[in-house]
Amino acid sequence: MFSPADREHMAEALRLAEMGLFTTTPNPRVGCVIVRDGEAVGTGWHEKAGGPHAEIMALRAAGERARGATAYVSLEPCSHHGLTPPCVDALIEAGIARVVAAMQDPNSRVAGSGFARLRTAGIRVESGLMRNEAHALNIGFVARMSRGRPWVRMKIAASLDGRTALANGRSQWITGPEARRDGHAWRARACAVLTGIGTVRDDDPQLNVREVETTRQPLKVVVDSRLQLPLSAKLLQSGKVLVAGAADDKPGIAALRAQGAEVVVLPNARGKVELTELMHELARRAINEVHVEAGYKLNGSLLAAGLVDELLLYLAPSILGDSAIAMFGLPELTDLAHKRLVQFTDVQTLGNDLRILARVVN
Repeated sequence: MFSPADREHMAEALRLAEMGLFTTTPNPRVGCVIVRDGEAVGTGWHEKAGGPHAEIMALRAAGERARGATAYVSLEPCSHHGLTPPCVDALIEAGIARVVAAMQDPNSRVAGSGFARLRTAGIRVESGLMRNEAHALNIGFVARMSRGRPWVRMKIAASLDGRTALANGRSQWITGPEARRDGHAWRARACAVLTGIGTVRDDDPQLNVREVETTRQPLKVVVDSRLQLPLSAKLLQSGKVLVAGAADDKPGIAALRAQGAEVVVLPNARGKVELTELMHELARRAINEVHVEAGYKLNGSLLAAGLVDELLLYLAPSILGDSAIAMFGLPELTDLAHKRLVQFTDVQTLGNDLRILARVVN
């Protein structure tokens, strides 16, 4: 169905889409290549919400050469009015003859209607080329649109025996500079970085992106049931902060708001933050990817609630022993049939450390 040339042009569209890895949120990352007579005559990518979409940028570059050409785009062209006009109208007006898309847009406002309008206009439409690569690039957007909550990626730095800190709480630095720099790149692509009050008390983290260049800082989210976040915490000094509590403590809420933080109260029956509702709340705020950097208690709670999609593990060549703190606070298992399964998707070395990406299966 698709030729080697088709694959080459779509690969370029995906490479362009990846240029928006840190900047497009809450929109998807999209790239477009317009080809006429085997030659790329226009390319573009979506940089940020409110700015021109990839198709518009590519059409501008192509000009009149777009007439009769093929447009390779990593996501179905939009068919609705948002912050910008529909891309399908621009493609039709430009005289594009064929559109090849990597995947259908999961947004219910599009979801095939873009393809339908193009076909109605007499444009040949094909979809599915390099779908898996396009899906991976926008995995958070797809998750939010299809299930109503973000993609949750949990980052953990640990010793070879799975320990994240000494018994006294000290954890800086278990892994080396290469792993820490890589961790900041994953922070940068996320829409939000989530931690718990225990981590704030122990480490007083900034939770911002420092090791890689970015024009956008993710939202900082703190799970703090009793609203005990110190007003002197470093993470309150810059950027947007959302505190999720379980207590309707009006003085505490007022004090945090005076520091510029936003507070949502989401209690469950046990007086803790209802984590599933927190994820739905983040989706309502157009958060696509959540990057978790928390302690073993919150890690365990998120995993037990079925809210963790992916693990980003950095394992150092060291052993800390049984007295050190584990990755997850989970109840004891008495039957191996109840073990939680993961699927390794990528393993590589960074400096002296090992990085493992794994999808949570159950």
